[in-house]
Amino acid sequence: MLLLRPNPHLSSVAAQARTRGSLPPFLSFFSLRLPSRSLPAPLPLFSTPPRRPRRLPHPAAGDDVADQYDGFDEELRRLLVLLPLEMRRRAEAHPELRRLVEIVMDLGRRPLARFPSGDFFLSDCPISSQELHHAASQVGDFAADNRAGISRTLHRISAIRNRKGSIVGLTCRVGRSVTGSANLLRDLVKDGGSLLLIGPPGVGKTTVIREIARMLADDYKKRVMIVDTSNEIGGDGDIPHAGIGSARRLQVPNPDMQHKVLIEAVENHMPQVIVIDEIGTKLEAVAASTIAQRGIQLVATAHGVTIENLIMNPSLEMLVGGIQSVTLGDEEASRRGVQKTVLERKGPSTFTFGAEIVSKTEVRVHRSLEATVDALLAGCRSPNFEIRKMDIEESTVETLPLQKESLGNIFTLKEEESKVENDLLIPSQKLCNNMPTIEFKEKELDISHKVGRDFHLFVYGIMESSILQALKQLGIDEMIEITDNISEADAFLALSSKLKKNSQIQAVAKSRDIPIFVTKSTSLVQITKAVGALVNEHANVSKYHKAEHEATSSEMVDALEEARLAIEQIVIPRGKSVQLLPRPPHIIPVQIDLIKKYKLKWEMVGQEPGVYLRIFPLPLLAGIGEKKSVGQVVDENIELDDLRSFGDTESSQSGVPRLPLLPEW
Repeated sequence: MLLLRPNPHLSSVAAQARTRGSLPPFLSFFSLRLPSRSLPAPLPLFSTPPRRPRRLPHPAAGDDVADQYDGFDEELRRLLVLLPLEMRRRAEAHPELRRLVEIVMDLGRRPLARFPSGDFFLSDCPISSQELHHAASQVGDFAADNRAGISRTLHRISAIRNRKGSIVGLTCRVGRSVTGSANLLRDLVKDGGSLLLIGPPGVGKTTVIREIARMLADDYKKRVMIVDTSNEIGGDGDIPHAGIGSARRLQVPNPDMQHKVLIEAVENHMPQVIVIDEIGTKLEAVAASTIAQRGIQLVATAHGVTIENLIMNPSLEMLVGGIQSVTLGDEEASRRGVQKTVLERKGPSTFTFGAEIVSKTEVRVHRSLEATVDALLAGCRSPNFEIRKMDIEESTVETLPLQKESLGNIFTLKEEESKVENDLLIPSQKLCNNMPTIEFKEKELDISHKVGRDFHLFVYGIMESSILQALKQLGIDEMIEITDNISEADAFLALSSKLKKNSQIQAVAKSRDIPIFVTKSTSLVQITKAVGALVNEHANVSKYHKAEHEATSSEMVDALEEARLAIEQIVIPRGKSVQLLPRPPHIIPVQIDLIKKYKLKWEMVGQEPGVYLRIFPLPLLAGIGEKKSVGQVVDENIELDDLRSFGDTESSQSGVPRLPLLPEW
């Protein structure tokens, strides 16, 4: 303790010192005297125990974020500082703290923390405006997109404002740099190919491209420039986060200026690689395409689930080359076997590869983005791709080459009128495989054990000698027999111009359920294509029947049990319609037979492979037509008495046969 007392003896000395400017004026009348050593030290008014640093819970063994990077605990603690003391303690006591996804604080509601296992309330009291102000004052400035961050961290703070501009909600999203998260895509980017990542929000796209930027800059010694619009890749503040390695970062002052900053990065800094997060506007897509044409490797992300979403998005279609409608000539349309007006890719794709992020451990890779887009535009709903999975515990990568295949459009074939319009039934399948027609048939179909000698073909309007020559060219002349009796025919091949003039023979073929195939000319090439198409269709039907017989009894029982419970517990007693689960094509007819026994109305909705049944009660018959117009995918070209139809309209609910309980498997 210091004691200050007046000292007259020092007044003159102090005055002289003050005139020389060496002593402050207030010390002129006081002398310093230290307390005696013999006196006890004064006791403090309050006793404060020594504070120990609070430690975050140690990650459990096998945690997928346990080995993220050094300093993650400190960064997570800086995010928790935004919370009031009580909420912070409850958050730190949670066993899954290191796996925290985000913290949500809305005015007048209880705050909650979101974990992979579920939501957890941090307080029983609702959030007040003072607590929101306290949290918002501890972060950086909010940009025009209402995003802010914490300096030198990867956390993102997003604000919700009212009409007056006041903050009424905060979303505090945890950002983390996960080492090794881009190992599934290392081989795609190391050689200079451009990569587009697609996935829904929250699946980990930003984490992957951050790791790709670090990988290219540190491991492959490339000049990497990150255009960081919302400071999510490199973190908030002037100094970027260590998670991007030696990559450089360009901040964007306004989200609307991202496309200008992209061009600036190329013109001013000579990068070899540019990393972009969240391309969402047409200007940004055009800027990315311009950069790709200058020979610079691009790594970017976009919101979507599949490549098809980008094709259907008018703002982002430029990323895959753009889409345009093309009118073909008669000869070209006949050669392709398609309609005269088709959709084609306008130009080269901006990106070489495409990756659909399914989860943090699974990615679908399209090694040729242009080939995928061409296949989708040609009508192939299932282009080729690879499935890559990562085992977190063993740190291994598994690559599964896979081509998704349809069942030959068994239940989605249109009526014979549409078959007459087209030269071939399945041109899209040939375009998807990018093979010549004749080679496709020979390689794809080894039909010696599928067609057999009992396959009969009825020909109308085409010379028999031309058919035999086409059969010899395909090597199946001994397997198909030409018949003059249409009732014995397994397939019907006709000239388009002749068939259109004879409606009677069309009706006969339709009544006998004989598939009709047409050709627009009698040239050998066209006849060979048509014969190959009908043989391929017959093989697909054989596959379908084989799959029907190989269906397990448990799958069949589950489908029947689902339909029975839906009818007996919901449709009949409550009078409500029920939508069943999608089933394979060979199981749906069995469900239909069961519904018919209950004399109820039904409808087949959707397309392969997601076809499902909807069961209607009798009183809702008047509203069935309304349900079709609400956006349900129902084939309007198929009549009610066909497969996609309702039950007997004259049946009643009385006399419903009660089926016995099915056994449990």
